[in-house]
Amino acid sequence: MALSSEALYTRQVRNYLQELERGDVAAICALFTPDAQIFSPFLGWMHPAPFFAKVTAASGESRITPIDICVSTTGARRATGYFVYDWGLKDGSAVRFECVDVFEFDDNGLIERMTIVYDTHPIRSTVGDKYA
Repeated sequence: MALSSEALYTRQVRNYLQELERGDVAAICALFTPDAQIFSPFLGWMHPAPFFAKVTAASGESRITPIDICVSTTGARRATGYFVYDWGLKDGSAVRFECVDVFEFDDNGLIERMTIVYDTHPIRSTVGDKYA
């Protein structure tokens, strides 16, 4: 039996957060369409492979604590993942922040667009150019 779109989107967001925490670029990218776009407050619009390669290159051990997953009530193929990101950087510094990722899905439940939303001000002093 096929999953409802709500269950599919919720599963995909959970999978994404788990793979992001693990830092497995190939597993993360497998959740996206080949031509997907990601918007990062630090890096602008990028395709998944180069974006997650940059994240992984800058990251040390990180932890993600999911808070909630919300699926669109308007029928849009959209869900949001709300979580706390304890982002450890390769140089040993760390930053903790709340983040919302907005996911837009294709007909098969793959992510075709993701917009990352968080306040960069408190993070910039720690991260600086270690990520750009």
